Amino acid sequence: MKSILLIGLGRFGRHVAMKLSELHHQVMAVDQSEERVEAALPYVTSAQIGDSKKAAFLESLGVRNFDVCIVAIGDDFQSSLETTSLLKELGARFVVARAARDTHAKFLLRNGADEVVYPEKQLANWTAIRYSSDHILDYIELSQENAIVEVSVPPAWIGRSVGELDVRRKHSINLLGVRADGKLNINVTTDTRFTGRETVLVLGSNRAIQKCFHT
Repeated sequence: MKSILLIGLGRFGRHVAMKLSELHHQVMAVDQSEERVEAALPYVTSAQIGDSKKAAFLESLGVRNFDVCIVAIGDDFQSSLETTSLLKELGARFVVARAARDTHAKFLLRNGADEVVYPEKQLANWTAIRYSSDHILDYIELSQENAIVEVSVPPAWIGRSVGELDVRRKHSINLLGVRADGKLNINVTTDTRFTGRETVLVLGSNRAIQKCFHT
């Protein structure tokens, strides 16, 4: 369990709060809007109404005590930048900030953010890749060159085992799991045999994945 300070309770921030609640983390949420704070109360440990651009207010929250500070402000880049900078100045251990553009990310990283997330860009990439392919069911970008994808079992794999296919040596990809009937099995062995009803989670370079699955 981690202690997390979440600043900004718009749509993105609220969804972050909901997921953190599911994961049983301790969350303090902050927003200037009383309405947004009240809407988030079921999902957070505590909440404060206040202006995160004010150093005195942030300091009163004890930002040094949180494992992670998430700046989820999306509609006001100046506020996001000032908040990120102040958090680091006040001794925040780890700051994650939301960015909408590459230029925003550069400024945030220069002004205290340890990491930057791009919700819109990441979702756009996922949508483009997911729905432009007949085989890819899910996609997680790890870097510009590598990804984890969930793909349908190719017809050539049906009736054959993992050991017989030897995909790691032949295609330079790793099988992370097999999903069948809605259940994910991560204990994949050389004896695991495909029937055609499965999907597989694979890790590899984009080039290797495209070549192996003809995506």
